[in-house]
Amino acid sequence: MFKSDNNAPNTVSSSTQEPTRFGSARRVIATTAILSIVLLAQPAAAQQGVICSADKLPGMIEGFFQISTTLGIIGLVIVWQADSLAEVFTMSHDQKKSLKRHKLAALKSALILAVLGPLYTVVGSMLGLPMAQCVDLAPW
Repeated sequence: MFKSDNNAPNTVSSSTQEPTRFGSARRVIATTAILSIVLLAQPAAAQQGVICSADKLPGMIEGFFQISTTLGIIGLVIVWQADSLAEVFTMSHDQKKSLKRHKLAALKSALILAVLGPLYTVVGSMLGLPMAQCVDLAPW
């Protein structure tokens, strides 16, 4: 038993209780976030033509997505080249494995970034989402 300085009752810290507290807190936060997004998005979803009726908004959204995808791919190339250069000067097998994992993580991130826009465009038009009707998020 450990005694605290601020006159709190005696408590025993158990390592099995820690993950359940954090796990339940994460669930509560995630559930609250999802419910608030659903409740707050309904009024915006009711306004069907707001994005499409704006003059420059669809073009700005498309441009932002193209710029972010381009920067993500450029970042992948930079990370890939830097990791390849670091592998040349690395002698330890553990460090080489770490660099290869980092390269793979960068590749996965760039792939996800490049696939999300076209996927949203296709699935959004199938589901009838208002933004997918007038905004093309394909990066090419």
